[in-house]
Amino acid sequence: MNAFHDFYIMKKWIFAHKLWIIGAMAGGIAGFMYWKLIGCNSGTCAITSNPRNSTVYFAVMGALLFSMFKKDTGTVN
Repeated sequence: MNAFHDFYIMKKWIFAHKLWIIGAMAGGIAGFMYWKLIGCNSGTCAITSNPRNSTVYFAVMGALLFSMFKKDTGTVN
């Protein structure tokens, strides 16, 4: 396959999953800011005591939240 075809496939995939991607990015930023500004200083909180855990957790939650707003096209792939 050529590079143009690969670019077209990637562009199509990104466009189809844009709400997941935007939600994950927004959630990741929110998770990092939550850790930075509020966080858990004692280290006993499983999610908010570590910036990676907080960022990943909030990114997943953001992706799931944003995916609720995707319209159903009614097609089966």
